[in-house]
Amino acid sequence: MTIASDIKESCPIMIDNLTRLDNTIALPDNVFQYNYTLVDLEKNEINIDELREYIEPIVINNVKTNPDMKEFKDNKVTMAYNYKDKNGVFVLKINVTPDLYE
Repeated sequence: MTIASDIKESCPIMIDNLTRLDNTIALPDNVFQYNYTLVDLEKNEINIDELREYIEPIVINNVKTNPDMKEFKDNKVTMAYNYKDKNGVFVLKINVTPDLYE
């Protein structure tokens, strides 16, 4: 919860030219969720399968290799990456569970 609160103070943060981190939240069952907006896209313009194929390996690799993720991994936290379109419509959620990053 402390980490989520610290990150929220810095939000929103542009991650790249299409992706904005809006906030983070600590959820029940040891889940930490990042909430992103795809700032220039509408859901009907997105091939969700292609988006998942592109983003999922990047997200999993980041959790595995980023030293900032150590505390999460040590505590077996599931990292959830939630994406909305520019209108706030849900697009995609990627869950990185401990079995994916250990």
